[in-house]
Amino acid sequence: MSQNTAVMKAVESLGYRVTVGDVAAQAGLDLNMAQQGLNALAADTQAHLQVSDAGEIAYEFPKSFRAILRNKYWRIRFQQTWERVWSVLFYIIRISFGILLLLSIVVIMVAIAILLIALSSASQKDDDRGGGFGGGGMIFIPRFWIGDLYWLFNYDTRYGRRRQRVSRGGSRGRADDSNMNFLEAIFSFLFGDGNPNADLEERRWQEIGTVIQNNGGAIVAEQIVPYLDNVGEGWAKEDEDYALPVLTRFNGIPEVSPKGDIIYHFPELQVTARDRGRLAVPAYLKEIPQKFSEASSGQIAGAIGLGIFNFVGALVLGGLLQDQSVVAELGGFIAFVNGIYWILLGYGTAFLSIPAIRYFWVQRRNAAIAHRNEERQERAMALNAAGPELHEKIDFARQFAAQTVVTEADLAYTTAKDLTEQEYEQREKLDAEWQKRLEASDGGTL
Repeated sequence: MSQNTAVMKAVESLGYRVTVGDVAAQAGLDLNMAQQGLNALAADTQAHLQVSDAGEIAYEFPKSFRAILRNKYWRIRFQQTWERVWSVLFYIIRISFGILLLLSIVVIMVAIAILLIALSSASQKDDDRGGGFGGGGMIFIPRFWIGDLYWLFNYDTRYGRRRQRVSRGGSRGRADDSNMNFLEAIFSFLFGDGNPNADLEERRWQEIGTVIQNNGGAIVAEQIVPYLDNVGEGWAKEDEDYALPVLTRFNGIPEVSPKGDIIYHFPELQVTARDRGRLAVPAYLKEIPQKFSEASSGQIAGAIGLGIFNFVGALVLGGLLQDQSVVAELGGFIAFVNGIYWILLGYGTAFLSIPAIRYFWVQRRNAAIAHRNEERQERAMALNAAGPELHEKIDFARQFAAQTVVTEADLAYTTAKDLTEQEYEQREKLDAEWQKRLEASDGGTL
């Protein structure tokens, strides 16, 4: 059976002894999924169930449970192997765009050089026959472009030396320094570095679960709105419809105060395997703005320079390839370049246009992220500036707040030991319980 990775991470972060409520709050899972995940993980990893006198259940996992799973399931071993292979393949894919750019520049420059030599030879023959001096003008323009753009082609070399000097000096470097090499930086310039908020929903439910546990398993809606989106307008907002997904995920129970206020009670999040106290939680769910690229400013400038150099070189090459008689005469490599010219020009155009389009897309996306962050922050500020009515509502919720810690001393049963052994170890406790019941019975007959 495949395991829920969120449950596994939660078990590790909580010290390998957990309750369903612990895992649901830590991983941001709904209680049914947390329960199923814990049961499956316990069955596959030789975990132990611990039952307290009050009937609460805790799970105790061996610290080597991941090794147990790896040894038990070949699919997990295959997945881990594939992840290592994919990391190598993805690295090759990332650097391939930079390699293609450099190959494109080399092909273009070599083709231009061959064509210029051919045109220069043809011009020299014309001069020997008494021709004009127009050929010199044809040579001058390409030479000007090549000499003018040579600095851009070698830009990253100087950038690398500058970074080496910073490293040798022991300095941490500027804020825009990047850990990626230049070929990786080209991929980052083209396509970015992924969504920094890919785990947003996971963080949302983790923070909501922590808020609930910090408040003893009983909250008011205003305490979770800083972590939600689309809280609605009008009656939908007044009726607190946005709280329904939270109730569903964590098995919450709405309670109504004598004044008609609604609070939310989560009994299963009140049971924990250890007293962890109040955990730190952000005041509101904050989305991370997306950067255009994680590459340094120098690497981005180098990528832009090479992109311009490649594009201009393709235009110059296109002008030289207009004379198809020369192309036919040279054949071979020049014929091959002539055949793929539109691919070279298309790649050069896409290399500059894709980042330009993505830049404006990132700006628009970040504006939406900033707007959502601002809305959540305003809700958090409203909670901090709560008036008497909200304080009265929170006070009513505190009547339902509680925490039950399932300790080793509270256990009535655990699968870690034989039942007979447990009965022997708890004989004094059982005798005391029976004596208490007998005394209660005697007192009732008197």
